[in-house]
Amino acid sequence: MQEPNLWDDINKAQEITQESKRIKDKIDRFNTVVSRVDDVETLSELIEEDDEETAREIIKEIKSINDEIEVFRIEILLSAEYDRNDVILTLHTGVGGTDANDWTEMLLRMYTRWCEKKGYKVETLDYLPGDEAGVKSVTLRVKGEFAYGYLKAEKGIHRLVRISPFNANGKRQTSFTSVEVLPELTQEQDIDINPADLKIDTYRAGGAGGQHVNKTESAIRITHIPTGIVVQCQNERSQFSNRDTAMGMLKAKLIELKERSHKEKIEDLTGELKDIGWGSQIRSYVFHPYSLVKDHRTGTETSNVQGVMDGELDAFIISFLNRETK
Repeated sequence: MQEPNLWDDINKAQEITQESKRIKDKIDRFNTVVSRVDDVETLSELIEEDDEETAREIIKEIKSINDEIEVFRIEILLSAEYDRNDVILTLHTGVGGTDANDWTEMLLRMYTRWCEKKGYKVETLDYLPGDEAGVKSVTLRVKGEFAYGYLKAEKGIHRLVRISPFNANGKRQTSFTSVEVLPELTQEQDIDINPADLKIDTYRAGGAGGQHVNKTESAIRITHIPTGIVVQCQNERSQFSNRDTAMGMLKAKLIELKERSHKEKIEDLTGELKDIGWGSQIRSYVFHPYSLVKDHRTGTETSNVQGVMDGELDAFIISFLNRETK
């Protein structure tokens, strides 16, 4: 008779606990919305005819409640295999030089702010600063329910148009940053990779992390030889932790590439497919000669550029998801 696997039982118990917490949180959110509706109804019955200030507050609250109901509706529609997963989010500077590095840092701040509003946890996995300013590339782990379901709407090229503070002639400049969004796989979704297909290098980590990361080769770079995909991680002090994280990043990239290229197996992927899917910008952020953020896939736009840069992305994300789930 085969003995039960203790670790499998522990993992299953943790999954049940997590699912129970998700359900409780959802019920709490629903009850909060119901309570807010009751409060608005009560206030509407008591309002005086000439009380314009209270009327404006009621209208504002109704709009907020409708937005929350819309979030519930979208989450019901987020039923794809990886929609509940955590996310590996990577920003890469494109054309535009120092201005593009600055744009990448602005987007990093924008997504960090959005995650804060959602209550998501953000960890930096890899960070490469620009030579003069900004960021050349950064990889984040975003943890929270439906993180991938929402952030998959941000995948693509983001275009900035403004008077560049790095242009001595004060001319308008266009810069680009690519946003890569990958689901972090759970234990049940894990895949096997042939060790012979991997080239693993260690190197000395840079940036924040104390003296330890700067004196030992704790950072890991993994190359998947058949596709040429490269991932790296340096956020942990332990080389083993960095390796585990980098392997998770690689598996997420391979799964996403497999799905986009319609291949049956990971083994069918080759280097010819590694750039599949990249194209023109999905969204433009215009700071000059006028203020406008426009999503080119859905037509959703706003003149509140500063609000968007402060993390107000839900209008763009929800309009994209509405289109995708029709």
